[in-house]
Amino acid sequence: MSTSAEGRTVVYGRDIRVGQVYHLGEYALTEDDLVEFARRWDPQGFHIDPDVAATSPYGGLIASGVHSFAIMQRLSVLDVYDHWAVIAGKEISDVAFLRPVRAGDVLTGSLTVTAVTFDDRNRALVEVDTELIVAGKPVLRTHTASYVHAAPPA
Repeated sequence: MSTSAEGRTVVYGRDIRVGQVYHLGEYALTEDDLVEFARRWDPQGFHIDPDVAATSPYGGLIASGVHSFAIMQRLSVLDVYDHWAVIAGKEISDVAFLRPVRAGDVLTGSLTVTAVTFDDRNRALVEVDTELIVAGKPVLRTHTASYVHAAPPA
């Protein structure tokens, strides 16, 4: 790990270990937030209209899966990626929407490092499994891979 000019610790690929688990913060989802996001990005009736949602298989409004994924990304960035020397994301795979997310839910989760592979360009490809949880139950799981600087520049 190194300290940047701003005095914050930067985690490089050489410091990331397979099996490391990072616990994510919390995000409380409001109905306004749920509906506003869905109106813009996934305007299906069971996301934006309480009357339509009431007669859906879900029995009420649920968040878009894209919104759930965005919340997971936000928590991952704030608690993990913003501290790593990230270059860029490479891949998202194995996305599984496991349960509906509803207004009033408080989302949290964890990110587990599953692989760290170094190349000859001072990069590490870091693979992680991330799980988003509501009230102790998983609602979203995904696998992602991102490039991280392996070490500070020489």
